[in-house]
Amino acid sequence: MSTKNDRQEAIIRLIRENDISTQDELTALMKKNGFKVTQATCSRDIKDLGIIKVTGPGQTTKYAVLDRTGDIAPGRLLAVFSNSLLSCECAMNLVVVRTLPGMANAAAAALDSMRLQNVVGTIAGDDTIFIASQGIDEAKALLSTIKDLMNSGNVEN
Repeated sequence: MSTKNDRQEAIIRLIRENDISTQDELTALMKKNGFKVTQATCSRDIKDLGIIKVTGPGQTTKYAVLDRTGDIAPGRLLAVFSNSLLSCECAMNLVVVRTLPGMANAAAAALDSMRLQNVVGTIAGDDTIFIASQGIDEAKALLSTIKDLMNSGNVEN
């Protein structure tokens, strides 16, 4: 019988090794790997693990595992990020994010810890973050991911 820890380690491994875009796909892969899980169990584990959905340049989505930074859990980083944001928009290969006053550095640190594929680097001021990406398509994909993260924290766009 597998433990919650075994199940969650398998989820992380499967997400890192496969492009998984739905909870149904993850549930099927987990079952294929010998775990007795439901979609609801996978959903709870996704939330517990701070797993996010990212958008690629082709507007395809997939799950991604947040990296842990020190002792801070990924879910906490996601909460800091999503609860700090007010708006975001593209400017060529840049994504400009507006945050609550004084929160840009914390939100940028959380974003950096996510190690999203399309991020080349970030610069944060008091209430604004500039996020550089490789190109315009990558910036649009990054914008979509950030908007999804904003929505996951129940923040207005």
